[in-house]
Amino acid sequence: MGIALACAMVAGSAPPAAAAPREPVRLTRFLGEQRIPHLATFGGTTVGGLSGFDRDPRTGLWYFISDDRWRYQPARFYTGRMAFDTRSGTFLGVRLSGVRTLTRADGSPYPAYGKAGAADPESIRFDRWSRRLVWGDEGDRPEPSNPNIPLSPSAVRGMNLEGRQLSELPVPANLRLTTGERGPRRNFGFEGLAVTEHAITAMTEGPRYEDGPVPTATRGAVTRLTVWDRRGAARAQYAYPIDALAAPPNPPTGQSDSGVSEILPISDSRFLSLERSWIQGVGYRVKLYEFDLRGATNVLNRSSLRQGGTYRPVTKRLVRDLGAFRPPVQNLEGMAWGPRLANGECTLVIGSDDNFSAEEATLFMAFSVRGCR
Repeated sequence: MGIALACAMVAGSAPPAAAAPREPVRLTRFLGEQRIPHLATFGGTTVGGLSGFDRDPRTGLWYFISDDRWRYQPARFYTGRMAFDTRSGTFLGVRLSGVRTLTRADGSPYPAYGKAGAADPESIRFDRWSRRLVWGDEGDRPEPSNPNIPLSPSAVRGMNLEGRQLSELPVPANLRLTTGERGPRRNFGFEGLAVTEHAITAMTEGPRYEDGPVPTATRGAVTRLTVWDRRGAARAQYAYPIDALAAPPNPPTGQSDSGVSEILPISDSRFLSLERSWIQGVGYRVKLYEFDLRGATNVLNRSSLRQGGTYRPVTKRLVRDLGAFRPPVQNLEGMAWGPRLANGECTLVIGSDDNFSAEEATLFMAFSVRGCR
């Protein structure tokens, strides 16, 4: 069914026309880091797997979504506060205040991992134009190494503040998960999500089968960004180039997983992205980019980005190599704007999903930012 998250609608499928040059995004200061203890409990739940978060700018309330797939409890999100001294910029703390189960339209929780219809929550956004929440479900599908996993669709859904599904965006046919080598690969469904006044935008983590192989140490890849208007119609898709791996796995036959773990809007056409890789024997590597849709080719109706003519991808610019910042870098998956500081700078919070592992951490890093809006 369609989705209507606010009364505003976008005029067409193309990004806004080129405007006056804007100051590029710059991280100016590190404001501090806060952590939630491993396997902390809150409201009868185990806190972890926080793969996305966002802030209501009017109330200052934060929303944190967990990708727990009923290993501990049903799919859920938390509410809470992040405290800042807006004069000095100091990041003072994180405190949870509530927890809600994600429920389907009939009010029932999503099934557990390994069951049809199970949810894999990866991103959450507060829609300040509708006063509702939007969340991204990566979905699941079988693959040769996991042949018995049932098909669960990847989706972008609207819900009320209590967690009950209200609506769902129509997924373009080229992004629907399948049981064959078509569409997105397993773990490459919707991972990044952005909400603006005129559009809902979602990024798949990595390349579809038809769009090419996954990244290696010698070759990058391409994934797709989809833009829906506020009436729920898919208006455009753009190709986003993913970097090659920072290093080969060790041993060379080892595993790796690389793609876009989150996006964050600056405007309807400008975004930040987190490119996150895990490389066996190397660890996590993460880079923060700014990218722009203006001038990119709409590839919504292209079945393959390997065949069928040339196209222009989005342009991107490195903001910061987070893999070289306060190592070892964690599994950074969440990103949101915090409060504006007294000097006019924005605050940017980047957080990690600990995968419920004692070897990883649930942490939030805050930065002051110029060129943000």
